[in-house]
Amino acid sequence: MRQEELSYFFERIQQQIEALEQYITQSPIQQQQTISALKTLNTYIQNLEFLKTEIQNNLELIKTVEQELLQQNETLISECQVYHDLFKLAPNASLVTNAEGIILEINYTAAALLNVFPSLLIGKSLINFVAQKEHQLFVSKLKQSLNEKSVQEFEVSICPRDRQAFNAILLVKAGRETSGALGALQICLYDITKYKQLAQIGQMSSLSATIERQNRLDGLRVLFIDDEADSRELITAMLIQHGVVVTTVATVAEALQELERSRPDVIISDLRMPDEDGYSLIRKLKALETEKGYQIPIAALTAYLAEDQAKVIEAGFQSHLHKLAPPTELIAMVAHLANRI
Repeated sequence: MRQEELSYFFERIQQQIEALEQYITQSPIQQQQTISALKTLNTYIQNLEFLKTEIQNNLELIKTVEQELLQQNETLISECQVYHDLFKLAPNASLVTNAEGIILEINYTAAALLNVFPSLLIGKSLINFVAQKEHQLFVSKLKQSLNEKSVQEFEVSICPRDRQAFNAILLVKAGRETSGALGALQICLYDITKYKQLAQIGQMSSLSATIERQNRLDGLRVLFIDDEADSRELITAMLIQHGVVVTTVATVAEALQELERSRPDVIISDLRMPDEDGYSLIRKLKALETEKGYQIPIAALTAYLAEDQAKVIEAGFQSHLHKLAPPTELIAMVAHLANRI
């Protein structure tokens, strides 16, 4: 029933009560009792009017909350789509499997390495592309990764469809399936065949130069700030392979506490964090540097392709890198900031 109709009926009831009251007052029979009952009835009607107004206000509030929830849902859907697109178009070969190695998600780069369309790989076992002699090792490593909190690394031979096999490094991290259930494995796949060939044929000059650059990072202290545990573990795994000593924290407040205890050589910070973001950190770091009389190189790390790089640099960051950039770019950035090129 519409609000106008409800108001109309209330008004009609009131008119009838007034007419009845006027009629009864002209009759001496039980006049006082009847008038009292009518007054009580009239009070009930007023209460109904109050309740009607309260219900109407609650309905308007519900509509407002519903609209806010719809907007939040649209925002979440949009952000999920952004992350999905980033995953699909990432330059690194990435895929998600269940505990048995069945492929749940795969990006275009990984599908290209396996030489199969992405849609045809969903539901297929990754072990189909592992050399037969390494099947047992592969299954064992997957099971081991499920019980580990850190990123696991191992090497296998990958056999793409209708292409030559290649040596691959797999970085494996336990996670959740799309449904939210535990038991998924997030896997990054790297073709290291060229490095193997360089070692085999003795052309070590380029590889030696790379190793020399990596050794220059031995003992370098890096403080990394990110609210996401997966990001902290992945970046740590990349850096420690090059001799970097990594300290990770989840918030700006924890980072400032760590800076009171020790002074790192380089700071890397995520930009988008829920409480205080990377821009808040850089402002507080500058104030701390002025107080302490030193300067620590700091780089910004972001998952957003549309991040304004000019704004990042203007804020005081010396460098800016996307989270999906190849590990070599991360290492090069850290070496540059620490003047260990």
